[in-house]
Amino acid sequence: MKAGVVHAKNDIRYEEIEKPQPKKGQVLIKVKYTGICGSDVPRVNGDACHFFPNVLGHEFSGTIEEVGEGVTTLKKGDRVAGVPLVPGDRVAGVPLVPCMECEDCQKGNYSLCKHYSFIGSREFGSFAEYVTVPEKNAVKFEDEVSFEQGAFFEPATVALHGLNRVDYHAGECVAILGGGTIGLFTAQWAKIFGAKKVVVFDISPERLELAKKLGVDEGINTLDEDFMNQAMAVTDGKGFGYIYETAGVTTTMKYAFELAANKASVCFIGTPTRELNFSVKEWENINRKEFTLTGSWMSYSAPFPGKEWILTAHYFKTGQLKFEDSLIFKKIPLSRIDEAFEMYKTPGTVKGKILIDSEA
Repeated sequence: MKAGVVHAKNDIRYEEIEKPQPKKGQVLIKVKYTGICGSDVPRVNGDACHFFPNVLGHEFSGTIEEVGEGVTTLKKGDRVAGVPLVPGDRVAGVPLVPCMECEDCQKGNYSLCKHYSFIGSREFGSFAEYVTVPEKNAVKFEDEVSFEQGAFFEPATVALHGLNRVDYHAGECVAILGGGTIGLFTAQWAKIFGAKKVVVFDISPERLELAKKLGVDEGINTLDEDFMNQAMAVTDGKGFGYIYETAGVTTTMKYAFELAANKASVCFIGTPTRELNFSVKEWENINRKEFTLTGSWMSYSAPFPGKEWILTAHYFKTGQLKFEDSLIFKKIPLSRIDEAFEMYKTPGTVKGKILIDSEA
């Protein structure tokens, strides 16, 4: 089969490799689309790849091609989204492969497993024509859900997991810092589950406009000199009850502290890539406002892979979790995967999700 194989830093090649065969308890998925995740970029263009040669890709959709011995819930031809497996008959490539034996796994905290594997980084992933995954790592979705949507299951579940990392309840004003893929899905989940108002903060007018198309109440550009006054006007000066930081940037993390209302809940979903520095005055907001600060990692809960995946499949099907084509920056054939990663070398070039098409 053909695959995009990483051989070294800045060296990803479209080439022939052996087609995998499903072992006991596994399924073989014929891949349709794979989204390039931000974590894939440093593994190709930087030094973050775990080993060479490697096949990355973990945000994918496709169809069941073959099932291994002992597989009971899936059959050939089932549509799947390359994301964690939904209980029952649903199938999609779930990237995390937890050990299921450690203390964290026994508690249902699969994201915190120290002995995990991960499809698309620690073992071969979906930048290929085919990929094998454990049966529990395939989530079935119905015909009403497109293969494009299937490739967005994983970021949508990351967003929902983050939303629920705090004691979220309806009727509050919610701030989303960062209008990227995960930020826009976090905003939608907040609306679905009853937010009074949802405001997305970003520096891109295009992303803010997309946020409004997806049902967000307000979009505020943080490059505006008076953006903080605009934000506080939305809440009558009280601040936001829930703040989700999805960009992983020091500036927006500091904004989160400032935007928080008294007794608010703040969750950092974004992963920082640089050292963080907070002044005493900035950090003192935690004390003076008595807000709760937590983080979020990946997208799993018990029973594995979790309600995040069940609800994503459901709300995509009903249309309440909205999908716009403008979430996709480009669709690029697998044969040109090297060109896709070249685009990330020029900051600001990629505006949205690149989908790699394994069937083009």
